[in-house]
Amino acid sequence: MRQNQLAKDLVWGVAISAAQTESGSSADPKGKSIWDEFCSKNTAWFGHQSPIKNNDHIAESADFFTHYEADIDLIKKLGFTEFRFSIAWARVMPDGKQIDPEGIAFYQKVVAYCLSKQITPWITLYHWDLPAALQTYGGWSNRQIIADFLNYVKYVVSALPEVKHWIILNEPSVFLGAGYLLGIHAPGVKNFRKMLAGTHHAMLCIAEAFKAIKHIQPDSQVGSSFSFTHIESYSHHPKDIKAAKLADCLINRLFIEPLLGLSYPFEDYKALKAIKPFIQPGDLENLATPLDFIGIQTYTREVFKHNPFNFILPIKHIPAHERSLDLSATNWEMYPESLYQCIMKVHAYGLGAALYITENGVAFKDEPIFERVHDYPRIHYYKMHINEVLRAKQNGANVKGYFAWSLLDNFEWAEGYEPRFGLVYVDFKTKQRLLKDSAYWFQKWLKSLRPMLDSN
Repeated sequence: MRQNQLAKDLVWGVAISAAQTESGSSADPKGKSIWDEFCSKNTAWFGHQSPIKNNDHIAESADFFTHYEADIDLIKKLGFTEFRFSIAWARVMPDGKQIDPEGIAFYQKVVAYCLSKQITPWITLYHWDLPAALQTYGGWSNRQIIADFLNYVKYVVSALPEVKHWIILNEPSVFLGAGYLLGIHAPGVKNFRKMLAGTHHAMLCIAEAFKAIKHIQPDSQVGSSFSFTHIESYSHHPKDIKAAKLADCLINRLFIEPLLGLSYPFEDYKALKAIKPFIQPGDLENLATPLDFIGIQTYTREVFKHNPFNFILPIKHIPAHERSLDLSATNWEMYPESLYQCIMKVHAYGLGAALYITENGVAFKDEPIFERVHDYPRIHYYKMHINEVLRAKQNGANVKGYFAWSLLDNFEWAEGYEPRFGLVYVDFKTKQRLLKDSAYWFQKWLKSLRPMLDSN
């Protein structure tokens, strides 16, 4: 009963992203994104091998573009009241600059249908699918991105006045770290300086977009979502503890603290001074942003130890498969307490902002058996992680809501279509939908909260 008492104070939703679920690339004049181009690269000396497992392509996903009404009907059927989805920048502006009225018309229809079903839309303005045309000047590594992003944001927000919840950027640490440093995500760049430049420009985009949205819609709730990873040291040895703190600096703190007015954590990692050439006068002061909410997205924990053989970055990551048997289809450790630890870490900053879990979920290699998907491990995952959210709320964290990732099986970036995160199974050939047992579990649990929610 105590758990339900805490849960009734939260909003409950599901999330998707445009790039991972929309498809529809040949159905309209949508421009290409960096992911369309990344999926089409050939990395093999002989034959064809793209950077995506099984040569999967982003255009073959769940086709939310033509199934959006039926998918929103499923959200309603399951009892969720909030729906987080993103705008494909290249759909509303094929070249990243010039407007295509048909593109925004699609999202206007999605918003209208949500509202007709009493579903609250939460829109993410950028979920990794940069228009390919903007990558020609360097994308996030070029300061020009700030002006182009603001132009896009002002247009979208003005065109969707009914939307009152905006998420500016989704997980900048991931799209910059994987896309501009490691090169395993689009656009496939491997350059430390470009990653740092992109980090500063992304932080400025959040700060400037917040002001712009508030100017257009003063009564809206505006935040941004961040990937937070719970990090532990391999041992209690001081050098391992120091290595874990350094990893936390680069993975977590670098992408949130500038927006809190704390600047970049230069003192904790001297190499970060390479970002200074990209900082113009007044930038650090402008970064401090009173976001209405912080989106927390946590999936796992990572463990680090000291690496005496790397003098530039003396840390060594211990992969999950070397220390845990409890792994998902993405080889991430399933460690529920990681979500509690990340919530409390953000809470410790003493912000006035609300906290929302804007993504949390798990992937398995689901297969239907006689028209059912018995994903009991996913049900267990959600039960345990929701318990940690409620524990954080009970301990004083200003948690206001939870979004399950994801409504639909989707394109899981470099992993392709094999790992399935959805509450709804998608046959990617026929686009048929099938509710998994985890969806039915949510339906039953949310229904149990209904009397309490209706009484408030």
